[in-house]
Amino acid sequence: MEDHDTGAGAPAVGVSRASPTPLGQASPSAGRHHDRHAGPGSRHADEAGGAQHQKGKSRKRRKRRRGRKVFARDDNPAAKAPAPAASVAPVTRQPEAAPSPVAARPQHGRPPMQELPVFAALDLGTNNCRLLVAVPTRHGQFRVIDAFSRIVRLGEGLTANGRLGQAAMDRAVEALKVCGDKLRNRKIRKARLIATEACRSADNGVEFLERVEREAGLKLEIIDRQTEARLAVSGCGSLVERDTQGVVLFDIGGGSSEIALIDLTGHRSPRLANHIVSWTSLPVGVVSLAERFGGRTVTREIFTAMVEDVAVRLKAFDGRDRLAHVLASPNFHLLGTSGTVTTLAGVHLDLERYDRRRVDGLWMDRDSVDRMVEKLVGWDFQQRVANPCIGADRADLVLAGCAILEAIRAVWPSERLRVADRGLREGILSELMADDGVWRNDGRGRQ
Repeated sequence: MEDHDTGAGAPAVGVSRASPTPLGQASPSAGRHHDRHAGPGSRHADEAGGAQHQKGKSRKRRKRRRGRKVFARDDNPAAKAPAPAASVAPVTRQPEAAPSPVAARPQHGRPPMQELPVFAALDLGTNNCRLLVAVPTRHGQFRVIDAFSRIVRLGEGLTANGRLGQAAMDRAVEALKVCGDKLRNRKIRKARLIATEACRSADNGVEFLERVEREAGLKLEIIDRQTEARLAVSGCGSLVERDTQGVVLFDIGGGSSEIALIDLTGHRSPRLANHIVSWTSLPVGVVSLAERFGGRTVTREIFTAMVEDVAVRLKAFDGRDRLAHVLASPNFHLLGTSGTVTTLAGVHLDLERYDRRRVDGLWMDRDSVDRMVEKLVGWDFQQRVANPCIGADRADLVLAGCAILEAIRAVWPSERLRVADRGLREGILSELMADDGVWRNDGRGRQ
């Protein structure tokens, strides 16, 4: 089972939808949300200047063709061998050394450019297992070179039992083995591998992660809810425009929902997370809410009850009024990063198959969101299954997500909602790269 993959479809994550440049082609499979990242052959933005570099030496190189080797001059700085990249710290089994697939291919005898540092982020949630591998590009941006996303439903039955089920753990371990193989096949400078609400709240969460380390060779950390909220904000920084005064960012997950209030009325820091003035993590997500109220057959009365359940939890949030001074401003908006809002956007656009390039960064006005929620509540289970932006994997969860969304909109009414098909992994990558200083030398890593 594949899930639509946050971060896919754009070469430089961090670019708003106003100027998209697709990484590669979307998966041909309709009705599911697949990884659509470009492979190592994708051209780096700076390679456009390669032809100019060749111009002065083309005559000399033509004389040395027909099987002869062309050697770069010793004084060419690009010919120096790159420093070896660090191995992935959380991976316990070390692979044999292998050439990096990230380095640019030589052209007509031109020596390869310096190898770009590779970073990785893995997010094991209540519903999904997701991996992104990326290299830095221009300041504040990166290009995804590998990705993986699979619906594993790790939190299935957790609400009733308080423990992770055997079948759910088996599914997650199998997905994590794929992720482990991907990581061990690359020279990873830095990686961060996280687990969220399911492992956080399960009685056997730590025991499960010990099994993951034994069988998949990956050491995951369980992050707290505040860290989860901060990473969600960090992953969406470029979708908040310069004239924005306030944002309520929400991430509707499988087992929890993170909400961050962001005040931008003062001096703006390069890191959006520095402007969080209040946050909360509700212990309710699409999986846990659907398990309690039912996800297949959802009447309007059941949907209203789900909204009220979330509304009661929001009333207990002491910091909910910290953006009261900007709520009426046209420069205030909601920013949603989750499968719920991306699904709504896909249905709104009437897509024949999910297309991240059209969804990520999309603006929806209040009336459009109202219509989409009303449409989904009016559909039965089979109608939801038949929609290519929902499918069988999400058909029993999407209305629970809509209920959480409606409760949020009631507390922070806004004329505009921006949709983000990105989140925790992008936040992890942004923070890893910024802390490593890769953007201090125009995106090529430290020398």
